[in-house]
Amino acid sequence: MNLTGHLLIGAADVAATEGTMKALNPATDHLIEPDFAFGGAAQVDQAATLADAAFDRYSHTSLAERAAFLESIADNLDEVRSELAARAALETGLPEAQLEGEALKAATQFRQFADVVRRGRFLQLAIDPAQPQRQPRPRMDHRLQKIAIGPVAIFGASNFPISYSVAGGDTASALAAGAPVILKAHNAHPGASEIQARTIRKAVQTHGLPEGVFSMVRGGGNAIGEALVDHPLIKAVTFTGSEPGGMALYRRAQLRPEPIPVFTEMTSVNPTFILPEALAARGAEIGDGFIERMLVNVGQACLCPSILIAIRGAGFDELRNAMRKRVSEAPARTMLTPGIHGAYVEGLVAMESAGAQVIAAGKPADATFAGRAALLEIEGQHLLGEPALAHEVFGPSALLVAVSDAEELLAVARSFRGQLSAAIHLEDPDLELARRLLPILERRTGRIVVNAFAHPQEVTYATVHGGPFPATSDSRFTSVGMTSIERFLRPVAYQGFPDELLPQTLREGNPLQLPRSVDGQ
Repeated sequence: MNLTGHLLIGAADVAATEGTMKALNPATDHLIEPDFAFGGAAQVDQAATLADAAFDRYSHTSLAERAAFLESIADNLDEVRSELAARAALETGLPEAQLEGEALKAATQFRQFADVVRRGRFLQLAIDPAQPQRQPRPRMDHRLQKIAIGPVAIFGASNFPISYSVAGGDTASALAAGAPVILKAHNAHPGASEIQARTIRKAVQTHGLPEGVFSMVRGGGNAIGEALVDHPLIKAVTFTGSEPGGMALYRRAQLRPEPIPVFTEMTSVNPTFILPEALAARGAEIGDGFIERMLVNVGQACLCPSILIAIRGAGFDELRNAMRKRVSEAPARTMLTPGIHGAYVEGLVAMESAGAQVIAAGKPADATFAGRAALLEIEGQHLLGEPALAHEVFGPSALLVAVSDAEELLAVARSFRGQLSAAIHLEDPDLELARRLLPILERRTGRIVVNAFAHPQEVTYATVHGGPFPATSDSRFTSVGMTSIERFLRPVAYQGFPDELLPQTLREGNPLQLPRSVDGQ
């Protein structure tokens, strides 16, 4: 595919209005052709106007038509998988084979959402038939379905340049809901973003859908993101990134004349708790496995397990030694961007300044933006007195927290802010302590894993990728999995309608044969 560097606004390729950029290869510190266009508020307005014009038609497409559209996007992604992975590898320093897997995952998500659409359960159809003889007052016929909330602005993530980016789960779930998408591409991988955007636009054109169903914009600073959040035709925003960035968008959206939801996924250290019998039985195995998962993606994953808590006792030394060994053997690997690398280095300095001790370091970096693995250690009481030690350091580092007994372990658990996930390693004799720990974690996370690690995560109906603040801005929703579609839906009730005026989904006789609740049954 020939990269033009243009913005993709509806069916139009739009040249730069606010300057240009080149992609950076972080492994070589060299710029990569071509120039990529920056736009501004005018381009956001153009995209939003097209999205709004597309909304009524697109949101009322039949379930079969919408599912076929999503499957076309998946097919198009499959066609460019090798090219997309190669370009993404140049722009991120991540292995090409890993990125091919990520492209496959992206296509799979679109197919999964096509299945969600066909099944129709996301509409949450409900019918309360009329009761004309009811006393003291008759009941009119009531029927309910969920509809799309409106055009959605999606901010692409930096750390997964395909499956959390232009063709990621946010885009797939919003399009599945019937919401047109304006995608703000991340500047860390502009070429990979353009390839993905063109696969989506190709599917829009193949299915004869309104051009405003999808647009991709890009900007050189905060202005274009602010313009997206401010635009009155945008009805929801998704964001994956830092807590300061996410909260800036969230607050801005609440100051609009018409406030809108901002679904952020911001920060998490994904604490892992090793209970005593599991520690005694499997300390070395758990320690090695923990570091293995921590090192995935050079630690640049939202589900990276970053803090491990264990009671000093049988198996603790084996756990500690296994963690140190795995870290010391880890080669330094290229991080995604100079900014992420710089923040990682600063984060390690801050951890040491707060009292954490480095007890193992990976092999020295041999490239400018390579992240060197690190293992730090702290006592539980020190962590309780220094809450900043429990904040995320985005990169290949971990903190081992040694606690004196079960009460201190529970106290540390209570000290954590909201998390995307938490893990518990246990054996049968640990169940009593696990029962005490479980309600503490339920209040602080959206996903609890037993005898495994938080990363990786399956994309399923039961998946939850969310949690209390500051992991996300709204813990009622997940940003990954089939139920993530719920972020972009709202209920509408139809009362006293003649059958021919009702949406097909709610008509008598259930012509689409969809699952529906009738009088609660």
